[in-house]
Amino acid sequence: MNLPNKLTVARIAMVPLFAVAASMAQRSASRTLYFLAGLIFAAASLTDMLDGKLARKMNLITNFGKFADPLADKILTTAAFLYMQNEGVCSPAVMLLILTREFAVAGLRMIAAAGGDSGVIAANIWGKVKTVLQMASILFFYFGSALLPWRAAVRSLSSVLCWTCALATVLSGAIYFRENRSVLAGK
Repeated sequence: MNLPNKLTVARIAMVPLFAVAASMAQRSASRTLYFLAGLIFAAASLTDMLDGKLARKMNLITNFGKFADPLADKILTTAAFLYMQNEGVCSPAVMLLILTREFAVAGLRMIAAAGGDSGVIAANIWGKVKTVLQMASILFFYFGSALLPWRAAVRSLSSVLCWTCALATVLSGAIYFRENRSVLAGK
């Protein structure tokens, strides 16, 4: 397994650590634990940037990486949004929109694999923009909860950011389907 793929697997492995820190922060309202959850999430997010850059720079792009990298992002961001939803920051409707898009895109990728294509449809720039916006919004919530004295303002702005993520997620999904409609047509 090459280094970019190891970073992707490491991102997935960090999700349980993040979940424990986020859960403890939620139960205790400890600024230190919110900060710890933010640090773990930031480290995991950093692997997303690094694995892609290294894969391209070192010409180590693999089908595993094309599949596992977006999956790792989905696992990480979904975990964070679920904790934010549990805190009343992220609406269940936001979660529904995000998860619907993610399942739909995963389904499209399965259709491509079953159709004998290379088996993998790589993410496009809109999916990357969506992921960065999601990660930045999550980081704002956790670090804002840890470092800023205006807890209500952090929660309100985080709620707005969640809806912004939902809109970006739906837009990126629509573009993804438009760009890959030939897969649905069986061509």
